[in-house]
Amino acid sequence: MKGHVLRPSATIVTMTNSLHLPDSDPNSFALNVVHKLRSAGFEAVWAGGCVRDALLGIVPKDYDVATSARPEDVIRLFGARKTVAVGADFGVIVVVGKHKSDGLVQVATFRSDGNYSDGRRPDSIDFCSAEEDALRRDFTINGMFYDPVAGRIIDYVDGQRDLERGVIRAIGTAEERFKEDKLRMLRAARFAARFEFTLDERTAVAIRRRASELKQVSIERIAQELRRMFAHCSRHLALELLEETSLFAVIFPATSDEGRNAARRIMPFLSQPTFEPAVAAVLMERLDDTADRHKSRTARIATACREFKFSNDETSTICWLCDTCDRCRNPSQLPLHELKPLLADVRHLLLLDLIEACVCAEQRPRCDIDFLRTYLAKTTQEALNPPPLVTGSDLKTLGVKESPAFSKILRMIREEQLDEVILTRDEAIARARQLN
Repeated sequence: MKGHVLRPSATIVTMTNSLHLPDSDPNSFALNVVHKLRSAGFEAVWAGGCVRDALLGIVPKDYDVATSARPEDVIRLFGARKTVAVGADFGVIVVVGKHKSDGLVQVATFRSDGNYSDGRRPDSIDFCSAEEDALRRDFTINGMFYDPVAGRIIDYVDGQRDLERGVIRAIGTAEERFKEDKLRMLRAARFAARFEFTLDERTAVAIRRRASELKQVSIERIAQELRRMFAHCSRHLALELLEETSLFAVIFPATSDEGRNAARRIMPFLSQPTFEPAVAAVLMERLDDTADRHKSRTARIATACREFKFSNDETSTICWLCDTCDRCRNPSQLPLHELKPLLADVRHLLLLDLIEACVCAEQRPRCDIDFLRTYLAKTTQEALNPPPLVTGSDLKTLGVKESPAFSKILRMIREEQLDEVILTRDEAIARARQLN
């Protein structure tokens, strides 16, 4: 689809019954925030994602308010104890509800932005009109306002039309929007995938031209977008868009064509609402890097995770999934002392999801995944992870001195317990004496 020049003339449509507005505490609190600002003589409307989601029939997770009130006015109206100046320099104040169920409402003063010399934040801002505020936002579907009092959409950017057409289009000149904040390129792909929209042609061209500039964005911000993108059921569409816009090669430069193709086949079959299996799908087929040939694949994957600055838990999960998925190629042949810990692990649902996705992607017989699910269904958690029959204290009582052999004896007895060779504590004690 071809883009078009934006004409900044407001389209105001009364659509009281068109928005999906639940009777909820966050909704009521956000409405109260607008009422209070209006009562003090300021303009105030809902803005951005909550308007977009409501028009799409999605219950908004949170509400943002845009207003003519300055930050100091917002603090004065709602009180210092119920406001947090998270971005006062950019006109942003968070208002805290009286009750926990009210949630938080981000209140931002209408603003226009100066230059973005760091490719992330404006060097300066000017407080302005609602129309000017809409024109500095990222995409048309995020640039609409809603007046919850009058029940009307205020649309300066043709956002409603793009929602109807299913198009992600940058507001104004796409090149300028991405020059201001490089992360918007990744957000465009995420929104297009999430809503199963297409990228406006000019927006897509601008992303391809500037894809390499994503390297200027902090890895933490990129990683956060990946979390959102790959935890959603549209992750396979996101992967396709990353490839089509040349962003994939920037984010995963060491992933081979083989790895990318494998991930493309696996992604559509993942179902768990978490991002780790998707990242594992991307990284698990990575070829050896010249500089890292001496490292094991798990070590290379861990290095990649650290480069993204994933948390220790996230890194551990991704590495565990890659390693364990390979070990479960023929799970019926695994000894019970290897199989049971895998299924007792709190992450086992992620593992089963990845294994099933790999089976479907490779069009292999389902015997592996069926065996795992059947075994898990008929085996209790206590049988998968029973209390140890002997402990270190027991070995000390038997006169076993602490040494490498100490740990070896404990491990051997535990394995035989899981293998159901040793069934009672007396048998375990006898085995410990035998091994000492």
